[in-house]
Amino acid sequence: MFQIAIDGPSGAGKSTIAKALAAKLSCVYVDTGAMYRTIGLYAARHDIDPGDASKVADCLKDIKLDIKYKDGTQRMLLCGEDVTDLIRTQKISMYASKVSAIPQVREFLMNLQRDFAKENNVVMDGRDIGTVIFPNATVKIFLTSSAEARAKRRFLELAEKGEDVDYEIILAQTLERDNNDLTRAVAPAIAARDAVILDNSELDIKQTLDAVNRIVNDKIKDI
Repeated sequence: MFQIAIDGPSGAGKSTIAKALAAKLSCVYVDTGAMYRTIGLYAARHDIDPGDASKVADCLKDIKLDIKYKDGTQRMLLCGEDVTDLIRTQKISMYASKVSAIPQVREFLMNLQRDFAKENNVVMDGRDIGTVIFPNATVKIFLTSSAEARAKRRFLELAEKGEDVDYEIILAQTLERDNNDLTRAVAPAIAARDAVILDNSELDIKQTLDAVNRIVNDKIKDI
C-alpha cells in the first residue's frame, strides 16, 4: 500500500490536484478538509463558537460523520445528511480553520482518516497529512502559492457561482486563515521536513498536475 500526502494552505488547489491524481492512479482520494468543514458546519448550525474548544469538543459526541463515494466523488454525510455542497462557503471555511485547531477534533478525525489507508492506496490532502496523519507517507508534497493568487482563485470560484464577493475581503480572510493555520499549537500547517515543496502561484491546474505527477513518478517508480 502507498500513501500520497498533499499538504498546503487553503486555496492552493490541493483537493483538485489530489482528486485528479487519485483518478489517474486508480486509488482512493480522501479530502480531509471536507471533514473539518463538516464539523464546522455542525458548529455553525448550532450557534457554537468555533473558537470555544470546550463546547466544540462536547458536541463531537452528537456528530455522526460518514464518507461515501458516488461516481468516484467523495460525499460528506453529517448525521445522515449529504452536506457536500453546503460546506463550501467562505463562512464554513473560517469555521473549519478554527475547529481544526482543537485537539479533540483532530483526534476524533484521525482514526477515520487512517482507516482509509489500512486497506487502500490513498491520496490524501490537508494541512498535516505528512507531518501527523502519515509521517511515513510514501510521497509527501507541500503545495503552496501566494495569498494573492489563492484569494483571486477563490474570488473567481465564488463569483462564478453567483455569490456577491469582494476580493479584498477574501484576501483578508485568506491571510487570517493562513495565520490561524500556521500559528496553532496543534499540528500547524507546515511542510514536513522530507516533503517536496511545489509553488503553483504561476501554474494552472494542468501544469500543477503535471508537476505533481513528475514528483510522484520519481518517488514511486513502479506506479
